[in-house]
Amino acid sequence: MIIKNARVFTEDGSFMQGDVVVKDGRFDSVLERTADTDAANDSESQEIIDASGLIMIPGLVDIHFHGCKGADMCDGTTEALDVITAYEASVGVTSVCPATMTIQRDELLSVMKNAGDYNYHGGAHLVGINMEGPFISPSKKGAQAAENIMRCDYDYFCELQDAAHGLIKLVDIAPEEPGAIDFIDRVRGSVVVSIAHTAADYDTAVEAIEHGASHATHLYNAMPPLHHRNPGVIGAVRDSKKCHAELICDGVHIHPSVIRAAFAMFGAKRMILISDSMRATGLEDGEYTLGGQAVTVRGSLATLHDGTIAGSATNLMDCMRFTVRQAGIPLEEAIMCATANPAKEIGIYDEAGSISAGKRADFVLLNDDLDIVSVYIDGKEISC
Repeated sequence: MIIKNARVFTEDGSFMQGDVVVKDGRFDSVLERTADTDAANDSESQEIIDASGLIMIPGLVDIHFHGCKGADMCDGTTEALDVITAYEASVGVTSVCPATMTIQRDELLSVMKNAGDYNYHGGAHLVGINMEGPFISPSKKGAQAAENIMRCDYDYFCELQDAAHGLIKLVDIAPEEPGAIDFIDRVRGSVVVSIAHTAADYDTAVEAIEHGASHATHLYNAMPPLHHRNPGVIGAVRDSKKCHAELICDGVHIHPSVIRAAFAMFGAKRMILISDSMRATGLEDGEYTLGGQAVTVRGSLATLHDGTIAGSATNLMDCMRFTVRQAGIPLEEAIMCATANPAKEIGIYDEAGSISAGKRADFVLLNDDLDIVSVYIDGKEISC
């Protein structure tokens, strides 16, 4: 298959007018459009996709979301994962690393085993698990269930990772809690450690980063604000060039001005767009659940009954559009932060995150309004 005449988003973060050859479900070559390109391509008898006037980008990679279309990662069923992977694919998210919640020990173990045993049924590829809780701070629990919060437990984490067959790619911790620094020492190198749901001050966050934490979960949310005398986690993450930060750009969690400020402070190469979506995403307003707690959804706003924001009701493609349209971030940067950056963060960049020879042919064709025209996974068009 050849995708011809597209504006292709290349591995160097820019657009190129070109043709992309797909063979056996993988990108075979990316060719800049020249007079000689036609002759080379037309000599081969294969399917031609005319993408004139369209933008070709890698399939998006969401490394932090909980569910969609009525299903949640913590449902712990094959059916839920089928719903999740199908919906995410339909909105251009072709690789997913869904997040768990702070739930009961045995229940979390069952959820991990379900994901670890999951067989691909089409749709987005399940490429990892984001373990959000239970190693968090009770004072910054957000929408997490307080009764299930626990101290960092290395043996329990290993049990969960074994059940998941090594699929856990990120583990969230509050570094100020007892045992957290020792936990980082023991797991670093085997999983990405993220600072999350934390009341840590600047020095404690710096210590965590020095010991191996390299990620910050939904920056600005569930952590102390950036203060000019107490910079906290945000300041510590900013000062560490090796630490990357997530942003929920759904129009609810972070003001567009703060999105612009974050990109200015960190640089686009360190930002990762996430949706943090919950099961109401893709459905109508109403009453839903997240981690066993009741959630009310009105538009893009999802809240617990006490008013606490409880994840988002927006998919990653819409978050990327918001970043460009409302926050004014250049399209090239927004795409990178929703594709290459998250893929690199969880160690799947050899398979996904860019349109490069040898990688899975997961890509999205968009028009100039950033509306989806078609989505391809493993070189096959899926129904949107």
